[in-house]
Amino acid sequence: MPIDQGTPVERQLIFTADAAAGQIALGELQAADPHAKLLDWLAPGVGRLALVMTWDALAHRLRAEPPVFCRHICPVQRQLSVHKHIFEPEPLAQAALQLVPRLHAGERFSVQTRLLGEDWSYGPYDVNMRLAKLVASQGLPLDVRDPQQVLSVVLAGNSGYLGVSRTRDNLSGWAGGERRFRREPEQISRAEFKLLEAVELFGLAIPARGTALDLGAAPGGWTRILRNRGMRVVAVDPAELDPRLADDPGIEHVRELAQAYLQRNGARYDVILNDMRMDALESAGLTLAAMERLAPRGWALMTLKLPEGHMARVATETLSLLRQQATVLGARQLFHNRSEITVALGRKKGR
Repeated sequence: MPIDQGTPVERQLIFTADAAAGQIALGELQAADPHAKLLDWLAPGVGRLALVMTWDALAHRLRAEPPVFCRHICPVQRQLSVHKHIFEPEPLAQAALQLVPRLHAGERFSVQTRLLGEDWSYGPYDVNMRLAKLVASQGLPLDVRDPQQVLSVVLAGNSGYLGVSRTRDNLSGWAGGERRFRREPEQISRAEFKLLEAVELFGLAIPARGTALDLGAAPGGWTRILRNRGMRVVAVDPAELDPRLADDPGIEHVRELAQAYLQRNGARYDVILNDMRMDALESAGLTLAAMERLAPRGWALMTLKLPEGHMARVATETLSLLRQQATVLGARQLFHNRSEITVALGRKKGR
C-alpha cells in the first residue's frame, strides 16, 4: 500500500487570533482578499481560509497593511490524514518531502508544528525533529531561532496541513504567533512579557543611557525591563512599586496621577510607556499629551483596553485618533495581550 504523500492544495491558509477575536481577524483577511471564504474553524481562534488571491499577493498586501487582530498566517499546500493516538511520521515526512522544492536553497529554515485540541499521544517536538532532520538532509541549513523560511505543520482532528513560506510573510516568526519568554526569578509581573514581545515584534530599539517615562508604572514590571536595558526611568504612579526596585538610583518614583505629572513637568523622554487600565480613547489622549515631551527619534508604547463585544470598533476609532497626531509604528493584539491591543507610536513629521 503506497504511503500517503498528502493531497496538493493551493490558495488556502490557516490563520490564528485570540479566541475572542477570531471573527475580527477573519474580517481583516477578507478585507485584504474580499472573495476569501472560511472553510472551517480548526480550534477557537484558528481558522482555515480559501483564498482567491495567491499566497504571495496576500502576504505582500498584509506586509504593507498589517492586521491588528490576526497574529499569524501560514499557507496550506498539502493535506493528509493523521492519527491522534498513533504517531505515524512517514506520511508527514513524505508530504513534507513534496514541499522541499518550494524552499529556497541556502536559506535558513525551521519546522513549526502545532497540535490543536487535546488527547494527542505525541507532541510538536516529535514532529519537528523528524521533519527537520529530513529537510536538513536535503542540504538546507536548520536554524530554529532565526529562520528565513518555515515549514508549517498544523494537526487538527484527523487532518494534517503543511505549507512552506518565508518567515516575514507569516506575520510572526513564532508558530501561531505564540511568542513565549522564559520567566526570570526577578520578574515582577506578567505584563513584562507584553513589553518584551512588542519591542521584538515592532523592532523598537531601547536606547541605553536614555530616559523613559512609565505612566501607571506600579508594580514596576515595565520599569524593571527598561532599567535592565540601561535606561533611567521616571515611574509615575500613586501606588507602591515592587520593593525590589526601591533602592535603584536609576528609578525616580513620582507618586501622583499621570495627568497631574504631565501638567507640571516638561522634561524630554526617549521612551514613553502607558499600560494603564482606562478607557481606550482617554488613554490615547493621555499618551498623545505625553508625547509632546518625546525626543525626536523616541517612541511610545501603550496598550488599549478594549470592551468585550466592541473590540474592533473601539480599536478602529482609537487608532484613527492616534494617527491624526502621531505615527503608528505598529499595532497588534499580542500573544501576551488579553482584551487589549498594543500600539507603538512615533512623532509625526513636522511635530
